Amino acid sequence: MEPIKVVITGAAGQIGYQLIYRIASGEVFGPDQPLILQLLELEAAMPALKGVVMEIDDCASSLVHDIVYTSDLKEAFNGADYAFLVGSVPRKAGMERADLLSINAGVFIDQGRAINQYASRDVKVLVVGNPCNTNCLIAASTASDLSPHQFFAMTLLDEYRATTQLARKANVHHSKIENCIIFGNHSSTLFPDYWHTLVDGKPIVDLIKSPKWFEEEFISTIQGRGAAIIQARGASSAASAANAAVGTMKKIVMGSETPFSVAIYSQGEYGSTPGTYVSMPCTSVDGKVTPITDWKHNPLAQDRMKATFEELEKERQTLRALGLLND
Repeated sequence: MEPIKVVITGAAGQIGYQLIYRIASGEVFGPDQPLILQLLELEAAMPALKGVVMEIDDCASSLVHDIVYTSDLKEAFNGADYAFLVGSVPRKAGMERADLLSINAGVFIDQGRAINQYASRDVKVLVVGNPCNTNCLIAASTASDLSPHQFFAMTLLDEYRATTQLARKANVHHSKIENCIIFGNHSSTLFPDYWHTLVDGKPIVDLIKSPKWFEEEFISTIQGRGAAIIQARGASSAASAANAAVGTMKKIVMGSETPFSVAIYSQGEYGSTPGTYVSMPCTSVDGKVTPITDWKHNPLAQDRMKATFEELEKERQTLRALGLLND
């Protein structure tokens, strides 16, 4: 079996550091799939990345056939079959979301160009770095020779967060929860769709008879979970984010008949704006991700979804106004 080339950007960062070893273990692409790891970092972080590579070497993984570590985009994305775009500039105190979009646009424009020029024509790209939906839009729009359907943004972390909160409230193990899908943007406007969530095949709203808890405590907890973790540990989610990145790419590549949350290139599903990257329920067969488009929502849910869809369109318009979107 020929090795596949897997790119991880921001590879010396906390998420990248955790992600590398999960991939090298065979958890994402299978226990028999050889790998060439292509790790990208900023020039200033190359000494730290060298240390990461030394650790990978010391693991003596049977699946890792080569490691490329570099600050050069051409070298990193050359022949890439899969890419995890993890590295991004975090939002800091006093920074407006428009500022964050503008700063990260330069990063993802350059990476999109490199993917377009150097990666495999069948490459699949998962954007993890926030704001991931709109960063995904930037990279995909810049990689104009590739299909926008080859790009995805990660919202499975939000699904995992919501699943655990529902399981605790229902006093069941989280494995009993199904169809807890995230709609919209990976931001404080996201909508965790509890209306379609099942527990052992039965609607969770029939088990937890508390509309106030769902609409007030549950939704706000999931929307603010990332900020709460930063406040608690003094840094953003790392292990859980890497875990969700592993889960997302595994579902995309290995398949999932069970619906899962991922942001895909919208064609107007559920009233979203076509051309934005929107989280919705998807399945995957033979590497093809397909949205489920027939879920019905009540007016309350529709209002929540409208708000997050409008935020995504506003972010796109901000990029256009700044001349940072190639569409």
